[in-house]
Amino acid sequence: MRDEIERWVEESPYAAALGIRLEELGPSSARLHLPYDDDNSNPGQALHGGCAASLGAIGGQTLARAALGSESGPWHTAQMQVAYLAAAIGEDVVADVELLRRGKELCFVSVAVHTPDGKPIARTLSTVRGRFGAPATTLAISAGDHGQSDPGPMGPHIGMIPFIGKRGIRVEHMTGGTSRLVMPVKHENADLAGGTHEGAVLALLDTTGAMASWAESGPGRYKASTAALHLQSLAPAPAGDLVAFGRCVQRDAEMFWADVEVACARTKRVHARGTVLYRIVT
Repeated sequence: MRDEIERWVEESPYAAALGIRLEELGPSSARLHLPYDDDNSNPGQALHGGCAASLGAIGGQTLARAALGSESGPWHTAQMQVAYLAAAIGEDVVADVELLRRGKELCFVSVAVHTPDGKPIARTLSTVRGRFGAPATTLAISAGDHGQSDPGPMGPHIGMIPFIGKRGIRVEHMTGGTSRLVMPVKHENADLAGGTHEGAVLALLDTTGAMASWAESGPGRYKASTAALHLQSLAPAPAGDLVAFGRCVQRDAEMFWADVEVACARTKRVHARGTVLYRIVT
């Protein structure tokens, strides 16, 4: 079973592109390692929040697969909460994974992401589901948005951020507190099973929520970062283009709350949804 899990962790195209390695795997704990790479960064060599969240999702599935067994798939992270504690600047990070409880088809997993010298970067708490071969569920169709296509002054530049550019993420709309981003099907975003990797979905959700917040505040030379994220993964995402719709639902001074739906671009079936808590210090 270890070989099967290690292959999924390290050879899934998305995780391989990031450089994630499985260092340890036990009955109730695991450790992942992510070396620093400019391609995983924001400006200033800061680790992109999507990378930290991806370590949480991959760590959660690693222990769930081990605990539930190889016949329990396919797997997906039914829900995950991410708290971003500090920035990793030009440094490796490690993810220590702990199985909190194993149920019949659900596993509850905690992941602590930190630098090798112990600086906390992020903490995730996830509920991972093994479907045990159950038929695919019928997913709701997204209501979409207003249909406008105005990327605003910031939108055309977002793809220049290394991590976002590698995912192929493009801003179609980013004004008036709403955002719409697309992520094309790419080998570098794929899961070993052939669909879109959950980590790539998280990256799209995180970025879309951030862009909705910027669409509410307007551009400026401000300091900004994701403070927290809540994901609900409704079903594994397909191997196809994805579209994400973001809407800023509340602003309180420098804090912004944005709701996000991630859907198949062709069918508009919703595969993930969540809320991004974003901070823009003016």
